[in-house]
Amino acid sequence: MSADRVRHRPELPRGRRRRMARLPVTFFRIGLGPLFGRRLLLLHHTGRVSGLDHHVVLEVVACDAESGHWTVASGFGPEADWYQNLRATPKTTVQIGNRHYAVTARFLNEDESGAAMARYAPARPRTARRLCAFMGFGTDGSTDSYHRIGRQIPFVRLVAEPGQLLP
Repeated sequence: MSADRVRHRPELPRGRRRRMARLPVTFFRIGLGPLFGRRLLLLHHTGRVSGLDHHVVLEVVACDAESGHWTVASGFGPEADWYQNLRATPKTTVQIGNRHYAVTARFLNEDESGAAMARYAPARPRTARRLCAFMGFGTDGSTDSYHRIGRQIPFVRLVAEPGQLLP
């Protein structure tokens, strides 16, 4: 299949697979966030309907420590609850290791998303191939292919608020 179309919407994990997928959230909550280094972050997000606080662990696609932002991708597409919740309430917090940061979500456009995926794929080729397969995309492994695929995956840049390092 070409990179121009999604074959299927990935199915949300259920039962034991869901518990395993949620295990990193527990690790962050009990203070073991540093085990993940800078590769994963815990995103706090407010339910757009319930108003309740929710958490999800996401892989960091790109990080710029100097300017204070992290880029993440929604492997479940724009229908993912965390993504929709950030659309409704873009100001939130993230936890990297044991440090908390106040951030504002900025949603990348198609060209920016394509560029982010094209940069990510060479850095993490196996993970990039798995993400593409999970979402139903075929790829030949070229930068151009990843750029086309990235244009269809929602990417979010989480920008730290200046001087807003939380305790």
